[in-house]
Amino acid sequence: MPSLISVVVREQIRLLKPLINKLSIETARIFQDKLGEFETRIVASKINVTPVEMQDFEACMVCPKEHEKLDSRVILYLHGGGYVAGNIKYACGFASILAATMDVNVFSAAYRLAPEYPFPAAVEDAFSAYTKLLELGYAPENISLIGESAGGGLIYSLCHFLKQKGFPLPSALVGISPWTDLTFGGRSYKFNKEKDPVLTEKAIRAYARAYARGHERNPLVSPIFGDFNDFPPSLIFAGGDELLLDDAKMLAEKLIQSDCKCELIIEEGLWHVYVLYKIPEANQALEKIKSFLELKRD
Repeated sequence: MPSLISVVVREQIRLLKPLINKLSIETARIFQDKLGEFETRIVASKINVTPVEMQDFEACMVCPKEHEKLDSRVILYLHGGGYVAGNIKYACGFASILAATMDVNVFSAAYRLAPEYPFPAAVEDAFSAYTKLLELGYAPENISLIGESAGGGLIYSLCHFLKQKGFPLPSALVGISPWTDLTFGGRSYKFNKEKDPVLTEKAIRAYARAYARGHERNPLVSPIFGDFNDFPPSLIFAGGDELLLDDAKMLAEKLIQSDCKCELIIEEGLWHVYVLYKIPEANQALEKIKSFLELKRD
């Protein structure tokens, strides 16, 4: 049962839904940047943010202030935003929360966005970010991937891409409300249509057209259509009332069918990427992620 705080936050989000879903792409990008700046300020005293030069996109390394030298572990964080929103300010936001909470360095990549840069730009940039970490001296077994929404799907598309190119896979994957099927095959688009306080199918379909037109069944776009053999352990979160619920369920099913370790956590009554909100269930999820990544370390 959702906490009282979650019920209040949900109602506030629901009231804003008509406005948010009418935003232009440019306005949505500004809105997300402001959210990212707010998240960074929350933990500013606990972290250091250093820009990292990349050829095609902006990136940063967010480090807990206790770590003055290169730590052996790192998280590659890929943000959400429907592949159309999320600049470096937004990308550094949840990355900062992760670094402060997980006590580990977080590399955040503000990959190129559609419609200016449609597929395969995002997955190519994710690959560039991953290989950058290898160049910096991080071993694959010490790299974990975390992503929410579009970024949650992108971490799995990146693993398909790494397999295609013969690169070693990371040690662990954490998908938060992952968008894994851009063909819209999930039944939750119907049974959660009236429940979801955040998303509308119309908006998501517009994002899919902007990014993936003609490539929707490519595993580098919709990872559920790929081969999951030998994928690392996964921890997946979803809200019980979100449109993308079945995207998370189908992903978990594919992983389990491929004999991959996978835990799917569905919080009934909660919404898309609830883990990014200041609610008790999000705090519990962050602690779960920390424990999961510590187990991978051992």
